[in-house]
Amino acid sequence: MRNPLSEKIVTIRPSGIRKFFDIASERKDVISLGVGEPDFDTPWHIRDEGIWSLEKGRTFYTSNSGLMELREEICRYTQRKADVSYDPKSEVIITVGGSEAIDIAMRAMLDPGDEVLIPQPSYVSYEPCTILADGKPVIIELKNENEFRLTAEELKEAITNRTKILVMPFPNNPTGAIMERADLEKIANICVEKDLFVLSDEIYSELTYGKQHVSIASMPGMRERTILINGFSKAFAMTGWRLGYACGPKDIIAQMTKIHQFAIMCAPTTSQYAAVEALKNGDKDVEMMRESYDERRRFLMHAFREMGLPCFEPYGAFYVFPCIKEFGMASEEFALKLLDDQNLAVVPGSAFGGSGEGFLRISYAYSLKNLKIAMERLSAFLTKLRGSAS
Repeated sequence: MRNPLSEKIVTIRPSGIRKFFDIASERKDVISLGVGEPDFDTPWHIRDEGIWSLEKGRTFYTSNSGLMELREEICRYTQRKADVSYDPKSEVIITVGGSEAIDIAMRAMLDPGDEVLIPQPSYVSYEPCTILADGKPVIIELKNENEFRLTAEELKEAITNRTKILVMPFPNNPTGAIMERADLEKIANICVEKDLFVLSDEIYSELTYGKQHVSIASMPGMRERTILINGFSKAFAMTGWRLGYACGPKDIIAQMTKIHQFAIMCAPTTSQYAAVEALKNGDKDVEMMRESYDERRRFLMHAFREMGLPCFEPYGAFYVFPCIKEFGMASEEFALKLLDDQNLAVVPGSAFGGSGEGFLRISYAYSLKNLKIAMERLSAFLTKLRGSAS
């Protein structure tokens, strides 16, 4: 019998995040800091709107692009939060999470051999989505000494005559790095000069601490060459509702909608009604959760200083990215030994690209109680490692 599988699919590695999640889920008494999912329930008023939509029998398909009411709210939101205006009729599409938006943007924009610049460490989907769209991933290795920000020099060095898209994964998963206005201005100038398009994944845009998020789409000359991707999972604690969106030039959005039309039809209707309520009345919920995450972030940074574990201070998302290079073992080996010795699960930095080697991703989307226990276990493990080395 002939091989039923696509060679392209077979060569793509499974997610390193889920690998450790699955290992941890099979063990008792494990504290897992591995999954990037808010520990808050979806706020009640948002859940109520979803329940009400079911009670009213709103269980029909929406248009392929999504509820017009939701698209209008998204446009008001992006104007208010990102200082960018869009036409809800032609420049917005509602997707099944931000992940679908990434996928269909790549497929709508790439021809075979087009190069996509992917700063790493970063979210695990960018590289496989590029490959699935017949593009060529080109990795830009971000550096700890730059707080894992993308520099103009790194960008210029990676550009060739086949470069078409730059992925901007900020605020960043897994590092928590952000890009401030001065950083983005330099990147935007290069994109305009070199005629690059940008896929700006801003799913963590609401989760910045002491620093204001700036969208690259708001930079001069960038609105017409940027696909702005966002969603409801992180800021509004709506991971299971599976809802995201993309905003951008109408010609690109039209082709993304065509792919979405044939592959998905429309995003879940109940989720869309709930999302309207989230955007209209969810600011206080977001503020409360952001303040809680910030408290946890500061607790972890203090704990790392106490145990002598180097970690730059992240100002976005809900992750820290401590360096474990002093222990002379690969990130995956370290994470497995930590799990075996202390029943503490974290994700090796190498799961997010080669430049993540020597680091760990620790999520603080967990209660302070669990974080305190986790840091006690991590400290005990480090003490044991340092004691055996002396």
